[in-house]
Amino acid sequence: MISLIIDIDGVVLRDETPIAGAKEFVSWLLRDGRRFVFLTNYSSQTPADLRERFLDVELDIPAPHFYTSAMATAEFLYDQDGTNRRVYVVGEGALVHSLYEAGFTLSESDADVVVLGETRAYNFEMIQKAAHLIRRGARFIATNPDVTGPQGRPSCGALAAPIERVTGKQPFYVGKPNPYMIRAALRHLESSSSQTWMVGDTMDTDIIAGIQAGMKTVLVLTGNSKQADLERYAYRPHFVLPNVSELPSLIERLEQSNR
Repeated sequence: MISLIIDIDGVVLRDETPIAGAKEFVSWLLRDGRRFVFLTNYSSQTPADLRERFLDVELDIPAPHFYTSAMATAEFLYDQDGTNRRVYVVGEGALVHSLYEAGFTLSESDADVVVLGETRAYNFEMIQKAAHLIRRGARFIATNPDVTGPQGRPSCGALAAPIERVTGKQPFYVGKPNPYMIRAALRHLESSSSQTWMVGDTMDTDIIAGIQAGMKTVLVLTGNSKQADLERYAYRPHFVLPNVSELPSLIERLEQSNR
């Protein structure tokens, strides 16, 4: 049975509104007993927060079916160093929570790693403190390279820019299009790349990350990338669909033909 990693914004939600076909698609996922995870580059919400966001639009998805760049960042740092690191976090509670749960020590004055995510409280003091630590040798890690998030809010890539300019150091971005994010989601899903499809709306993040992770990819045309945009890329999604409501029938047809 094909498992699914599914982007959120532009695929099932547009800001706080379900996209056409999203409710039917989610009902099919739950009814079919299929392995799936909703994947987001945004680090400012925990799986419990995302569950509430979906409940607000009458989509009832258990929290374990969500995976975020904050969780992937904590896993990446643990893979690199175990928990023998002090981190300075520029981000909101979800990122702090993920790093704390992974066993890291939070420090504002003597950190080995500066970790940047989304935060509405971004200010001059944070930039100055992060830059000072990076100049002293702290590594610079960011949850994702996206410049804007839902409702046009500035995202992690935009917040990284001032720190990059001050220090001359670029962060290592853990989130999409880094295939590390996809492999982390596969581990969370307990599935393999050969059994899992990546579903997204953006060629530059979702689709290229899925391809680089060795997965089949599905571009839905309800978000950032449109049919006319495909000519700009040397790579292609394996499937292009108008929206996610078309996906169940495609998967069922392919699974039946392979039996």
